[in-house]
Amino acid sequence: MMRKPLGRTRSAAPHLFRRSEGDARKRERPEQAAHKKTERGDLAVRFVPLGGLEEVGRNCMFFEYKNEVVLIDAGLQFPEEETPGIDYIIPNISYLEPRKSNIQAIILTHAHYDHIGALPHIVERLGNPPIYATSLTKAIIEKRQEDFPNSPKLHVQVVKSGERVKLSNYFEAHFFGVPHTIPETTGVVLGTPVGNIVHFADFRIDYDEAGNPHGLEEFERIGKMGVHTFMIDSTNAEEEGHSLSERTVEKNLEEIFRKAEGRIIVATFASLLTRIAEIIKIAEKLGRKVALSGYSMRANVQIAQNLGFIKAKQGTIVTLEEIHKYHDNKLLILSTGAQGEANASLMKIITGEHRQIKIKPGDTVALSSSVIPGNERSVQVIKDNLSRQGAIVFHSDLIDIHSSGHAPKDDLKLVMKLINPKFLVPVHGYYFMRAANAQSAHEVGIRKENVFLMDNGQVAELGKDSFRVTDEAIPAFYVMVDGLGVGDVEEVVLRDRRNLAQEGMIVVIATIDRNHGRLLKNPDIISRGFIYIKENQEIIEEIRKRIRGLIARLPRYQPTESDYVKTLIRDQIGQFLYNKTKRRPMILPVVIEI
Repeated sequence: MMRKPLGRTRSAAPHLFRRSEGDARKRERPEQAAHKKTERGDLAVRFVPLGGLEEVGRNCMFFEYKNEVVLIDAGLQFPEEETPGIDYIIPNISYLEPRKSNIQAIILTHAHYDHIGALPHIVERLGNPPIYATSLTKAIIEKRQEDFPNSPKLHVQVVKSGERVKLSNYFEAHFFGVPHTIPETTGVVLGTPVGNIVHFADFRIDYDEAGNPHGLEEFERIGKMGVHTFMIDSTNAEEEGHSLSERTVEKNLEEIFRKAEGRIIVATFASLLTRIAEIIKIAEKLGRKVALSGYSMRANVQIAQNLGFIKAKQGTIVTLEEIHKYHDNKLLILSTGAQGEANASLMKIITGEHRQIKIKPGDTVALSSSVIPGNERSVQVIKDNLSRQGAIVFHSDLIDIHSSGHAPKDDLKLVMKLINPKFLVPVHGYYFMRAANAQSAHEVGIRKENVFLMDNGQVAELGKDSFRVTDEAIPAFYVMVDGLGVGDVEEVVLRDRRNLAQEGMIVVIATIDRNHGRLLKNPDIISRGFIYIKENQEIIEEIRKRIRGLIARLPRYQPTESDYVKTLIRDQIGQFLYNKTKRRPMILPVVIEI
């Protein structure tokens, strides 16, 4: 069935994105970049990744032909050590904003936040174009939109596996289902003037307990359509072997649950709905009630129940307020926070901040998720604190209780063979992950010159028989969301935050006679994160002495320039403290003129 594109409304919004001063690597081009012709004389389709090719998360890319643009995904990236205090990071759309009238569609492959999380922040600035998504993805993005009351009503068209949609004059989409950890994940064959471009989103191959793969005929069918370029997930490209069967995971979880004598707490991703549905089935089988802890966990399970993806019996799921009515051996609690997130439910349970749940000796805690790169230390702290409080902890390093939603190396090779593209672009991962995927492509017979390792912001031009990465680069630097601010935290702010975290700060308060430039009182010194003042009076007195000497040398025949005084204090006290301690705290001078 072929569908026509939805109508749309356009609305202007203030420009909230700013260019980072520290991103000299990205080069901006003129507003109207010309479409070049290929060697055959055909107009090129432009392909640009805006995120997901130098990190895990922030997945977003677009295709452009003449005056038409189609986006695939609009995800967020969770903060890193180098982005302290940031809520999350979203794609930079500054190239697309002046072209918002050209945007024909946003295709969302599935409902994980690294593919949909940026939508509330960018959809209005993109002109609120039509969104194509499966029913579950639609429900989850509309639920999240409720947290952004000033955002426009989304124009979402529900699509199903096997459906074809005419997106515009030059683009059409053919949707097909791929196995992942959330129902209704969809791959897409994007029909373009130069050929079929295939994007699998996140995927894995499903195996039964005997090791037999399922669903390969769908991949074979896509390959027979003729594929110009294949965008392939790289998250697990370094992992040897095949995907672990979800049946094996369920079997191991059931064995752990059967042996548990007290409460069971399972921590996992709230979006891992396929696993959650099976855990609820096992709980029913063992006669346990299920309580959901965590806002996103409750919201997602409710949505999945409404759409029929989770079929729990009446009375199986109980509220947290009701758990005191049941014996510990009749309870299973599903919780968010398996990555050690500070504000997630599991961390509140561990620290005693949770209203209804505290860890008891004998509780069985299963961490049924992989560790996202960068979260290793947080997860280690969780396991340590759970064990200290007497919980029995299971995780995937001990027993197979998690199967990744990302295909490992052997499965990636298998799919490459079945799709058999002219050109291949590894996506979704750090460079080393994508490089491993490129090596796998060479091993299955794809020529090296036909495999492209691109970076965010690079522009590729696709002809009917060509793929060329140009010298052009558009802005793709981080846009950071911090509270209500979007794009207002730039590199200089992050540098200050990192400096404060590493070195601390010294506040110097000097009160000066405006007319005569004399110091009216002994300077006040405040230290935070640098030294403990009561035990370092010698340094404090030396700072005061130097400030008195500095101000005594100021000329008396002209009014005092407070900015000049602040610069002197900052430079000279900073140099003194470095010589004394080999540390560089942030110096904040405050000059009060009377």
